[in-house]
Amino acid sequence: MSTGIDEYLHNVKSSLRLEAPDEAEVIRELATHIEDEVKELKGTGLRDDEAVSACIRLLGSAKSVGRKIYEAHSQGTWQQALLTSLPHLLFALLFILNWWRGLTAVLILLIGIMSTAVYGWWHRKSGWLFPWIGYSLLPVIIAGLSLIYLPTGLTWIAFIVYIPLTLWLILRVITQTIKKDWLYLSLMLLPMPAIIGWFVAADWQGNFNAEAEARLYYDAPWIGVSFLALAFGVVTFVRIRRRWLKISVLFMSGAIALTFISSYARGRLDFIVLLLLILFLVSIFLVPALLENGVKTGRWGKYFEHRPMS
Repeated sequence: MSTGIDEYLHNVKSSLRLEAPDEAEVIRELATHIEDEVKELKGTGLRDDEAVSACIRLLGSAKSVGRKIYEAHSQGTWQQALLTSLPHLLFALLFILNWWRGLTAVLILLIGIMSTAVYGWWHRKSGWLFPWIGYSLLPVIIAGLSLIYLPTGLTWIAFIVYIPLTLWLILRVITQTIKKDWLYLSLMLLPMPAIIGWFVAADWQGNFNAEAEARLYYDAPWIGVSFLALAFGVVTFVRIRRRWLKISVLFMSGAIALTFISSYARGRLDFIVLLLLILFLVSIFLVPALLENGVKTGRWGKYFEHRPMS
């Protein structure tokens, strides 16, 4: 296969953002189609390089071809939509049904989510996995916050061990996810603004007492509804084709969740905090896109060397 065709296929592949098996099949079919077209053009008397150039012109730019193929293959099944939204649904049920009041239920949920995330990460990083990874980071965050309650002498030792390991884990997840598709990183971080918003609105002040428990019991149905909004957004995200619509749906579901928080927890969430949460929501879409752009333009490529994702 000529250099021109190889380069064209490489550029198309970089725009696909599909699962590895689907991507390989699409590129194989496209390569076969191009070879057949080139043979026909050569039969009209064109030289090899002329036939290749003419074929590529007829197909259109690699970016537009990649976008069309992406839209044709990006619609997930209802099963994939359920798997992708399931962690949001489980957290919604945790609060709507008041399972959060039982430590056993919370532990089973967290262990189940973490086990699914670890298993999926090491076997095959499918698109449905990333929300599970996002929720599996919660114990890591909680563990970091709990370090401040250790005796003074042990706190520094714990932080020296904990911070490097945590940073390594988070950077590992980010770099691997960016290489697949920056939108998956946004999908992974989507619940974080809502989780932080409800945590701030709870106003526990470092002490989960009877008053805090009563407030959480009062808030629980609305917390569950905010997670349902995220789940509905994720289902829609999986089922639609156009990329800009996928981005819009995810952002709107996060914005709706924050709207529930600001409306229901009025007085416990001041304007500055709400503004920071909105900026955080914007950043989980903007920053991953900028990171991927930096990788593609070569500015940060050495930090994101391409390796097979599965």
